[in-house]
Order: sequence, then structure tokens, then C-alpha cells
Amino acid sequence: MQVLVRDNNVDQALRVLKKKMQREGVFREMKRRSAYEKPSERRVREKADAIRRARKLARKQAQREGLLPAPKPKPRPARPPRPAAVAS
Repeated sequence: MQVLVRDNNVDQALRVLKKKMQREGVFREMKRRSAYEKPSERRVREKADAIRRARKLARKQAQREGLLPAPKPKPRPARPPRPAAVAS
């Protein structure tokens, strides 16, 4: 995973890195591996994950076929305008 640091802005690069790691599921994986998981618990978790994936796939398929309405788009907060560049 790679993040570019622009103009020595480490805080912004760190935010981007955290967002990428969240999207990839790194934090979830770290939390899961922090303690021992019994084989029976692992089977239960993997089965639940498989069921969740199958339901999501079926829901998306039904939306594509028009059997279910498409999800409502999430309202995005308005971003403040960027400051103008200062000429020296």
C-alpha cells in the first residue's frame, strides 16, 4: 500500500492511509487476529460471512433485474471552498 506525501503534509497522507486501510479491511483483520479464535468459532464466523456475501450478491442481482428499488444515494456534505492560491 502506498500513499504520496504532498508538500510535506503528513497529516493528510496519514488520513488517506487510514482510509485505504479501512477500505481494505486491515483494521478488522488486526482485531480478529489479536486473540485466539477456536476452530468452531472460526467455522461459525466464516459461514456467517458467506451467508452475508450471498445475500448481498442476491440483493444486487435483484436490483439489476428491477425486482428491488435501487438504494437511495447518501447525501454528501457540502465541502467548504478551497482557499485561493496566494501569489508572491
